[in-house]
Amino acid sequence: MTQPPPNPYAYPYAPPPPPARRWWQHPAVVITALVVFPPGGIALAWLSRWARGPKIVATVLAGLWFLAPFLGDPPKDDAKPGAAGAAASATPTPTPTPTPTPTVSATPSPTPSAHPAMPRVTARTFAEASTVLAPLALSSVEPASAYTDVTLPATTDDWTVCFQSPAPGELIDSPTTTTARLSLTAPATPCPKSENTRLHPAPKPKPKPKPTPTPTPEPEPTYDNDATTGGSSSGGSDGGSVYYENCTAARDAGAAPIRRGEPGYRPALDRDNDGIACDS
Repeated sequence: MTQPPPNPYAYPYAPPPPPARRWWQHPAVVITALVVFPPGGIALAWLSRWARGPKIVATVLAGLWFLAPFLGDPPKDDAKPGAAGAAASATPTPTPTPTPTPTVSATPSPTPSAHPAMPRVTARTFAEASTVLAPLALSSVEPASAYTDVTLPATTDDWTVCFQSPAPGELIDSPTTTTARLSLTAPATPCPKSENTRLHPAPKPKPKPKPTPTPTPEPEPTYDNDATTGGSSSGGSDGGSVYYENCTAARDAGAAPIRRGEPGYRPALDRDNDGIACDS
């Protein structure tokens, strides 16, 4: 068959242009990433436009570069066990120096203080307290009764000390001029809570009886002069010689009510004129 003649007006075939290259596909960027951060550089290498062969080479080199620090040999100890043992045996063992035994010196006797402290002698008997206070060389030790209403006997050695002066722990400036005063109680007698206390409290005074109220005397009835002299009252009283100024006075005297003819009746007190005065 004969081929048709070519069309002089037909356009020649041209391949499509390649896509534009991105910035992360630039060879300089890929190589830098392979050196600085090999895992990221390997990923960029396979996304670039490199051929397959360069991509495999770049991957192998970057992997070796990344794993090189982890594949190095561990540091070795140059010293051999035999040499160390020989050195240890060659070192002489130090001989311990004997420690000198300290010399024990005699403990000096305590020097009496110029201002000794007063010891506690409460809850002791007077004889025991005197023995405890003897080294202080006090001027005197005076016993006293802890109760104001108890008199000390001639001997108080078995009496108990309740209070002391000077107080326990108080510094004594001049022992030779200081007097210790000890307040004592008899055996089997408890100490008071405070000094200057009576063992037997004084009886309380009896309360004075309340005064009996004086009864108010009843008012005495007032007598009419005319009735006293035997005359009749101006009001026509029928009550004889007893006269009450009003019904209040009659009631106070205990005479109300007053009937006609009884002492003290008068018409002025019988307002309803029923023959009974002060009946209401």
